[in-house]
Amino acid sequence: MTETTFSTNGHYAIEAHNINIYYGSFRAVKDVTLKFTPRQITALIGPSGCGKSTVLRAFNRMNDLVPTSRLEGEIRYQGKNIYAKDVDPVEVRRRIGMVFQKPNPFPKSIYDNIAWGARVNGFKGNMDELVEQSLRQAALWDEVKDKLKQSGLSLSGGQQQRLCIARTIAVKPEIILMDEPASALDPIATLRIEELIQELKKKYTILIVTHNMQQAARASDYTAFFNMGEDRAGYLVEFGKTNDIFTNPQNELTEQYITGRFG
Repeated sequence: MTETTFSTNGHYAIEAHNINIYYGSFRAVKDVTLKFTPRQITALIGPSGCGKSTVLRAFNRMNDLVPTSRLEGEIRYQGKNIYAKDVDPVEVRRRIGMVFQKPNPFPKSIYDNIAWGARVNGFKGNMDELVEQSLRQAALWDEVKDKLKQSGLSLSGGQQQRLCIARTIAVKPEIILMDEPASALDPIATLRIEELIQELKKKYTILIVTHNMQQAARASDYTAFFNMGEDRAGYLVEFGKTNDIFTNPQNELTEQYITGRFG
């Protein structure tokens, strides 16, 4: 497949227009429209089963890996619908990286965890510099610089997650998707991840799914609240600046959720 060409960026980093996501005949997400501001952190919150992770994975076509999934509507990135037939999903995933809930380092050295993706994407520069730069950006360099040949699996859970973030950064994405990146970590490691995310937003647009209301309130600039309808399809209830969502929600459902009355 020929390389996908994206135009220069517009006002929004990425936009979803009236998307419906299906698994077979089941509609998991209905009529979602969202626009994300560049270099800001947006939290996707809502009760289990409301489709927030499905929406997140739609932004880099990870749902394509589920054979029964399909998407109606458009997701536009730099002026192009990423679901158009002439778009290479591998190129989409290079530009829109993903960090998963459970740290998933490759069974390789710390160095090769970072270098592998860059090599696959044809990186021709100084690999040592790229590895160091990526680990520094992920706030991990000082902890691992003397053991780069050790397995990534030898690190603690929090370190493994930061290694996965460094691996994502190494291929130079513009957007980073994070699916509950701290849910498997202890409070100290969670705080490190939150501090890291704040630093990363200087360069990247970040979308993060979280069940942790305090984390959403602390770590994000914008919040999208999803709920599940009677037909079990997830839908967007309310979207706005995080401070507004948490202090002056416009929808009663939003207020009930963030105050712990359901979910």
